[in-house]
Amino acid sequence: MTTKNHSDKLDAEERRELPDSDFGLPEEREYPMPDAAHVRAAEAYFRYAPENKRGELARNILKKAKKFGMDVRSQTILDWAEKEK
Repeated sequence: MTTKNHSDKLDAEERRELPDSDFGLPEEREYPMPDAAHVRAAEAYFRYAPENKRGELARNILKKAKKFGMDVRSQTILDWAEKEK
């Protein structure tokens, strides 16, 4: 996938090209995180995730943040990542 810029906006074709592993919720293909900007967007929109999916999403945000050399400081995300392991 070639991203035109580093914004958190993907067009439909770019989103279709992403592998499931680039999504915070792969089965639903929601919360795309192909780069650092999208990891930050997923953090910002975390509160809108269904409660029963928040643990999975939090763990995937942390995994992607680590891949891109980012720190996640949101205590909410850190707490959810520890739940339901």
